[in-house]
Amino acid sequence: MSLSQEIAPLLPYLRRYARALSGSQNSGDAYVRACLQALVADQSIIDTSGGTKIGLYRLFHVLWNATVVPPVTNDGTASMFEQTAQQRLATMAPESRQTLLLSTMEGFSIPETARIIDKTEDEVTQLIQDAINEIDRQTKTEVLIIEDEPLISMDLMQIVESLGHGVTSVARTASDAIAAAKSETPGLVLADIQLADGSSGIDAVKEILAEMSVPVIFITSFPERLLTGERPEPTFLITKPFNPNTVKAGISQALFFKGTDAVAA
Repeated sequence: MSLSQEIAPLLPYLRRYARALSGSQNSGDAYVRACLQALVADQSIIDTSGGTKIGLYRLFHVLWNATVVPPVTNDGTASMFEQTAQQRLATMAPESRQTLLLSTMEGFSIPETARIIDKTEDEVTQLIQDAINEIDRQTKTEVLIIEDEPLISMDLMQIVESLGHGVTSVARTASDAIAAAKSETPGLVLADIQLADGSSGIDAVKEILAEMSVPVIFITSFPERLLTGERPEPTFLITKPFNPNTVKAGISQALFFKGTDAVAA
């Protein structure tokens, strides 16, 4: 199998990582393109001795720190989350955020994460704790959960509340979700895409976002339905079955980019 064939199925997940890291689909995709362009120019720059996936993320990490990607022109449509991203980034060590996302959202082990960012395992553990401590200082909010499976929704409620956030409602259908959001504006939405009555969490989120600005995390068994390479794609996406720490990291990261004026007290 050629290197390009090995890398192709990894790209949707690298885009997910880049978007979560930058807080923007446009910026994240720009960094991934820069990584691929460098790789096309010289395939010897990737070290696959630890596996192609680790090698790809390691290469991306190096280029993330070294490459200046031209910023996307703001045409006035950027969300408030993207507008506040740089302010939030300036207050937190980049390596802490990178390490947190690699070890939770992307599912790398501590040794694998250490290899990717060229740190010791002890350093990785400390960076993760630093990231959690920093993000925990963000303002708490109220969360709308769109999920039709009772056990999963209970797990999500426990995770949300363990972080100090509240739950406005648990909706099992698209219509219930839309009504709940209109009744009490959430500060964050956790959404499945396939709901109890056959309705779509994606459609519910689209209608909610037409009425208000709120970060959304999709939690689904069908990530390929969202990671299509077409626009729009979600900045925050978690695959079922999920690790609770992955959900915690996703919530913290989504709120990290959230405008402070939209966070519920």
